[in-house]
Amino acid sequence: MSSILSAVEAKLAALPVPVQLSLPDGSKAGAQGASVSLSIRDNAVLPNLAAGQVGRLGEDYVEGRFDVEGSMRDLMHLAAAILPGSPVEAARGGWLTDLIARLVSVWRHSLVRDARQIEFHYDLSDDFYALWLDPRRVYSCGYYREPGFDLAQAQEAKLDHICRKLALRPGERFLDVGAGWGGLLLWAAEHYGVEASGITLSRNQHAYVNRLIEEKGLAGRVRMDLLDYRKLDESRPFDKIASVGMFEHVGRAQLGAYFSRLCRLLRPGGLLLNHGITAGGINNTGLGAGMSEFIEKFIFPGGELTHISQVLISLAEGGLEGVDIENLRPHYARTLWAWSDALEARLDAARAILTGAQGERSLRAYRMYLAGSAMGFEHGWIALHQVLAQPQGGARPDALDFPPDLAYPWRRDYIYRDRG
Repeated sequence: MSSILSAVEAKLAALPVPVQLSLPDGSKAGAQGASVSLSIRDNAVLPNLAAGQVGRLGEDYVEGRFDVEGSMRDLMHLAAAILPGSPVEAARGGWLTDLIARLVSVWRHSLVRDARQIEFHYDLSDDFYALWLDPRRVYSCGYYREPGFDLAQAQEAKLDHICRKLALRPGERFLDVGAGWGGLLLWAAEHYGVEASGITLSRNQHAYVNRLIEEKGLAGRVRMDLLDYRKLDESRPFDKIASVGMFEHVGRAQLGAYFSRLCRLLRPGGLLLNHGITAGGINNTGLGAGMSEFIEKFIFPGGELTHISQVLISLAEGGLEGVDIENLRPHYARTLWAWSDALEARLDAARAILTGAQGERSLRAYRMYLAGSAMGFEHGWIALHQVLAQPQGGARPDALDFPPDLAYPWRRDYIYRDRG
């Protein structure tokens, strides 16, 4: 143990953030008056600290093997500094690893498993999510169009950014795949006059959004179904489709089939916007140093990341042509810090909602997940891309002449033009 402790002390001395350890025997190590203090309850934490296995340290924290005093931002500076190298490079696999990952991806994404995995995350507690999300409960990357925007403003700007990219028009049939708590679905109906349909696998979200539809008097124009995307009716194609924070749950092996399904649900000349988290490395589905294992176990079972290059390949395999791509990576870092800060300010309220030993474990997991994800986006280990696409086969000589049946005008200024 003395050699491990010596390695930990040497690592602490080189950190940019002063850290103090309180060990199980009552002794202390590191800097006095430090901005971050770790109270170690189990010596099994020390090897993970010495090795910079931040995902395993996250699990140690969730399981109560150590406690933290200090801000989550300082803690994440510490986490980034103890890493032995790039977590993107650490997760890079060879051909055999990729083959195994593909086989696992096929196995883990059945109709039943996907429903269970979505319920595990999204049905934790609506009241808990309401503590730290914006009033519309938009659980995806905001768009900080202005640097001074708060979270609520950034989320409304993101909703409008998506609607503008899709060039939504009154009376159009709009589908929101994985509609969450209905933020985009309702924004599109109320501000753009579309006939909006949403689907989710979360029973809590389904009930919540249907209550909002009734309260807002939107029955008949907006509907929310508890439905898997693989069961959507293709007989009446939609004019526009959005997939926001959804394709990460589909699995890399199913992406081509997923986009093919959305393509068949889209009318010729219509538009699809896919908004989702992408991998920082070309050949990895997550991050090293135990980070992906932490997310899989405690937050998003079945989640898989894909590099933007592979997303475009899968789009093409699904019969879609990408026409506009935007990386919102720093926007998601700021969104996640806003969520993290809001949760940290309401820890007592969170403990009143997530009660008992399992509730405390869930709260600890989310504290690490939100701050750790913010760190990941800040460092470029993961990204967030919006890809606007249309069905292939739309090449035509009048494409630049605003033909009425072609939604994309082949000019980007329409997104920013004043709607009047």
